[in-house]
Amino acid sequence: MNLDTLYLIDQKDGLGQEFSKLVSMMNFTRFTTMEAVKDLTVEELDFLFDEDANSIGMLLAHMAAVEKVYQVLTFENREPTDEELLPLLPGLDLGNLGREQIKGNTIDYYLEQLAAVRNTTIAMFKMLPDEWLFEQTPFWRDRPANNFFKWFHVFEDELSHRGQIRLIKKMLLKLKR
Repeated sequence: MNLDTLYLIDQKDGLGQEFSKLVSMMNFTRFTTMEAVKDLTVEELDFLFDEDANSIGMLLAHMAAVEKVYQVLTFENREPTDEELLPLLPGLDLGNLGREQIKGNTIDYYLEQLAAVRNTTIAMFKMLPDEWLFEQTPFWRDRPANNFFKWFHVFEDELSHRGQIRLIKKMLLKLKR
């Protein structure tokens, strides 16, 4: 990610004009997520405000899981199989399963997961024409949606959870005082 062009919606190497716009926005979102979590300890990543809360680690796992699901939904134009969903469920559902299974990992673990899934996404984007972004299929409640919206939703979801991460960090700071 080039920090000199972080605030520019501009052409990205190997991508069409529309994909470049999308990836520019995805890059900024990911950069701000990484900045919010880069120095967190395992204890901070696993912190639960109460018994129903999500940890920062859970939210990072959720971001990676959502992107993997959208790779299947859009690149393969199908629903993920139960076999594909099984390892993603703790991160997707963010409930008791997530609290039980997503803990004890370093920030590098989560950042590597996020980078790996994003690398796959960008590699696929480079193989597709811009027109693919505008292809429509039935989506939530059988309403039409195009691939552009679906990938907007991936980073919009990350933005929302990054806000939660910032709130959790504030709670942690108050507890440390």
